[in-house]
Amino acid sequence: MICLCVFSFNVNHAQQLSNELAELGNVTITANLSEQKMKETGRNLVVLKGDFFYKLPVHSLDELLKYIPGIEVQQRGALGAQSDIVIRGGTFQQVLVIIDGVKLNDPLTGHFNATIPIHPAEIERIEVLKGASSAIYGSEAVGGVINIITKTFSQKMNKGNDAKLDLSAGQYNTYSGSVFLKTSSEKNVLTGSFMSNHTNGNELRGTNGFAHLNIGNISYAHSFNHNWRLNARVAADFRDFNAQNFYTTFLSDTANEKVNTFWSQVSLIKKMENGLWQTDAAFKMLHDQYWYNPSSKPNDNRSKLFFIQSHYTENIDENNAFTGGLQFSKKDIVSNDRGNHSLLHGAVFGMMKHQLLKDLFLNESLRLEADEVYGVQLLPQVNLAWSPNQMTLRTSVGKSVRDADFTERYNNYNKPNVSGGSIGNPDLNPESAWNIEIGADYRFSNAFKWNNTLFYRKQHNLIDWTQTNYIDMPRTENLVPGKVYALATNNSEVKTTGFESDIHFSKKISKDFSLFASLGYTYLNTQSEDSIISFYLSSHAKHILNIAFVGSYQKFSLSWNAVYKNREKKSESAINAYLSPSYFLMSGKIGYALPKKYGSVYLEVDNILNESYSDLLGSVMPSRMLLLGYSFKL
Repeated sequence: MICLCVFSFNVNHAQQLSNELAELGNVTITANLSEQKMKETGRNLVVLKGDFFYKLPVHSLDELLKYIPGIEVQQRGALGAQSDIVIRGGTFQQVLVIIDGVKLNDPLTGHFNATIPIHPAEIERIEVLKGASSAIYGSEAVGGVINIITKTFSQKMNKGNDAKLDLSAGQYNTYSGSVFLKTSSEKNVLTGSFMSNHTNGNELRGTNGFAHLNIGNISYAHSFNHNWRLNARVAADFRDFNAQNFYTTFLSDTANEKVNTFWSQVSLIKKMENGLWQTDAAFKMLHDQYWYNPSSKPNDNRSKLFFIQSHYTENIDENNAFTGGLQFSKKDIVSNDRGNHSLLHGAVFGMMKHQLLKDLFLNESLRLEADEVYGVQLLPQVNLAWSPNQMTLRTSVGKSVRDADFTERYNNYNKPNVSGGSIGNPDLNPESAWNIEIGADYRFSNAFKWNNTLFYRKQHNLIDWTQTNYIDMPRTENLVPGKVYALATNNSEVKTTGFESDIHFSKKISKDFSLFASLGYTYLNTQSEDSIISFYLSSHAKHILNIAFVGSYQKFSLSWNAVYKNREKKSESAINAYLSPSYFLMSGKIGYALPKKYGSVYLEVDNILNESYSDLLGSVMPSRMLLLGYSFKL
């Protein structure tokens, strides 16, 4: 057992921290597409304010998620260059990322799901919904949902201006800059932001772990009157990074990759006497270029995602509410590696919320999915919560589904000669899973909450990569005899049993001293009927501890977060790579508020213990790094 005491202090955040994190048991969330108190959902949820990005020693949103209880972030490269998000084991494609009600997951590969083109200062809150949620959100919500709600798209129209500036520089020629501007009136909100992170990175085999990451977005909201509101956003994310052994364990792999993402979305909301009608539309373009080594021709992949959804929520009476809607999406890819493909998908869904008794809440969801590949699927879910006084007892049962992405179906299919690596499989069946969980939450006070959950997930046809000899490959037209490949396959049946326990504490101790702490422990046991365990299924941690602690005291600040993982050890002698059975990673940040509200200066130390570690075999993570920074908030 690892015990940590972590403190963070900053006078400018004292009152704000107390206000943001109070009432831990009665937070109103939108995880069911309509507002509901957390204790009434019957689900295990974690809610984090977006401002925590600036309070913790993190550089990207995926690094922030790394310290949220119950989430495992498998990082590749520095400053959040690329990451896989895992909730409750399984694979990274089984976590759905939502931005203001719209799906973000890329049709090319789940490796880009953590490429979130939103400036952290624009985020109002992040809701992490653990467990099956396909009946609400559709395909890919198997392990859980990352639901991001931004300030511009929220229902608040607060008058005033806001500005944030953050600059930092440090070892390995690392430098970062971030600016956020917001102006608002009674009817309009306009935000503009830009964030840029750069590093030469650690020395690697014949190269270094460089990363150049840039995010910019503009958001606008307009209230025509009390009932009608329009929200709109355009955003871009440009990143260029070292990708050595991100996807292979070959000695000849000295890869680099460029991923450019363009994102736009619009939302129209109509408030009615007893309900709310909302229509969301989004369009995403992603251009991925991957060079296996300097002499190779790049894989050039261009994907598009069009998404539209309309739903209506009716408050039938004070104890019952209904939400119903339609959803449509179109996915496209043009690729010199995977070929050209298109896929249509539609759904109709309905959800009911009931307060059966004073403290008893029932939520039912039913979704009918229609997909070009897997046909029609019926996805039910039922959640029940009993919340007398400070205790909440809850249970949830639901079915989820996920189809293969374009990489899993067609990777390396369009090349003339392939001597190794990952091979897609067009004949993959869709995944399906049943999830059941029971939980107990206890609110010791408005400042102190403890959540505990037992869950069981039974999956059929889970998609992952399995080592396969040439002679056993279903298709050999462009393959080399005698070679071994990683083939996308269906695991016949996979069972995951787990336990989650997390503690959240928030309190203003005195006028100048406030504290927030979160600590989460997750245990996972995954068993497969197949004799050969696939790659990503065997990569998730068996034990994980997430820790974050933030607070304030007068003019000083000190923050610290940590993560401990215990997992299956692996090695690859060809590249001298070793995946340790466990590691403990922590980072800290100490600062001082300058006089007359001139901002603050800080010293940040990432990877304090200089841990040598990788989340995935072959992808070496950065060593200890020191940074000096300045931040200003208007």
